[in-house]
Amino acid sequence: MTNDFAVAFVMGVGGIAPALAIGLLVGKALEAIGRNPEAASKVQTNMILGAAFAEAIAIYSLVVALILKFV
Repeated sequence: MTNDFAVAFVMGVGGIAPALAIGLLVGKALEAIGRNPEAASKVQTNMILGAAFAEAIAIYSLVVALILKFV
């Protein structure tokens, strides 16, 4: 029973943190594009790269949760 709680906790924290990070990242990128539209391509490239790294953290938490659940 405690193992199920650990899995739920890992997925909860592992899902909330990257979601907040991606939300902040996209918000700041849109602000930057609004202030300097000429730099939109550079900002967009860096935003997508940062979002991919933040999403990787969520995938790592999924892997940890699956390991806790099935091992």
